[in-house]
Amino acid sequence: MSQVTVHGSCLCGSVKYEIRGEAKRFYHCHCNRCRKASGAGFTSNLLVTPKTSITWLQGESFLAKYKVPESSRFYNRFCLKCGAAMPYVLSLLDAVIVPAGSLDTGAPIMPQGHAFWDSRSEWSCVEGLPVFSEYPDG
Repeated sequence: MSQVTVHGSCLCGSVKYEIRGEAKRFYHCHCNRCRKASGAGFTSNLLVTPKTSITWLQGESFLAKYKVPESSRFYNRFCLKCGAAMPYVLSLLDAVIVPAGSLDTGAPIMPQGHAFWDSRSEWSCVEGLPVFSEYPDG
């Protein structure tokens, strides 16, 4: 892997960050915690090392974090103004976990797979659905 630089922000633009590090992993996670935190069928998370690779450019004071008490690795970090998922440091892995949807620049690597596939919702990742360029009429 090589050194990358990515930029991102929250939905309302109050929080902005830069990450300079090594992109190690990129997975779509279907675990129950990720589904609950995102409200979607899965989350797309990029793992970048080291944990010091993140710099908050703006709005760090708007960040909040929720840690599931019985989990050693799961956090949900978000903007207090708009609720958008934001990166968080995972010291256990010396890494930053980056919600790929928060990126303003392209992802430095392509997704490598689906994690917790057996935990996915039956409606998630259904093959053969129609594709629309915009929100469909009706």
